Amino acid sequence: MKKTKEKMLGIYRNVVAIRKFEMMAHEQYANGFLHGSVHLYAGEEGVAAGVCGGLNENDYITSTHRGHGHLIAKGGDLKLMMAELFGKATGYCNGKGGSMHICDMDLGILGSNGIVGAGLPIVVGAGFACKQFGKKQVAVCFFGDGAANRGTFHESLNLTATWKLPVIYALENNFYGISGSQRELTTVKELSVRAKAYDIPGFTVEGNDVMAVFESTCEAVERAREGKGPTLLEFKTWRHLGHWEGDPDTRLFIYREQKEHEEWLKKDPVILFRAALINEKFATAGELDAIDKKVQEEIDEAVEFAMDSPFPAIETLTENVYCL
Repeated sequence: MKKTKEKMLGIYRNVVAIRKFEMMAHEQYANGFLHGSVHLYAGEEGVAAGVCGGLNENDYITSTHRGHGHLIAKGGDLKLMMAELFGKATGYCNGKGGSMHICDMDLGILGSNGIVGAGLPIVVGAGFACKQFGKKQVAVCFFGDGAANRGTFHESLNLTATWKLPVIYALENNFYGISGSQRELTTVKELSVRAKAYDIPGFTVEGNDVMAVFESTCEAVERAREGKGPTLLEFKTWRHLGHWEGDPDTRLFIYREQKEHEEWLKKDPVILFRAALINEKFATAGELDAIDKKVQEEIDEAVEFAMDSPFPAIETLTENVYCL
């Protein structure tokens, strides 16, 4: 897939949309309009936007508890997403799934998931279906550094490697699983080296460099579509906010170091990608400003839609919950 102006500006739109959506969710949570567990993606936008920029609409993704960015980058509707976070009946899951369980099968979004690493076995099934259908589709599994230590990680890689399934593993390494540092929990510096155990390619990429994320994904996707099997891509990145809304770490720095946090903030993917697009003549500052403005309008409309939408009626309590 080529780095055309249209493609790059589309990815930029998604980077900005993810950041603005997450910061609005952060604000609305503080205002008391969002409830339950909310895990925001601010700071990691380069991974979702860069990876999904290398996919087709009929490709599949599995997501995580920190999944808003993946859903937006794959084409998720901002209004339906915001309404779901507000617990409204007009949301993706009629207000019953909340932040961690949004899905859109029509867009190939097989669901975000509150269980750590739950997308890893799901992507095996998706990859198997892609191979069986023979439509050159691929399936991407987003997961974190914590999930990379689960047995499902190894089982999933083993199966997809053995069957040469068209799967891309997008490992988002933000260095912390809740409050435990990845550096204290594993003996390897680069988690991508684990690919060697399954004789598949494994690469570590700067996750805040959107161009690098896009290029590495395109190579993995091409390999998968050619029937050569899976690739493990480790993207090193950093979340700007706490692990969950209410986590005091970013303010008090209970388990992360303030100096390291400040250094990562200097590598903000939104700022870096904007500068790269201007420097490489993909866009002017004015063009990017126009995208910023339009996205903000879409976010404001999404909040208004969510605010004006009704809560689920009590008589719908058991609807869309059980499958008979």
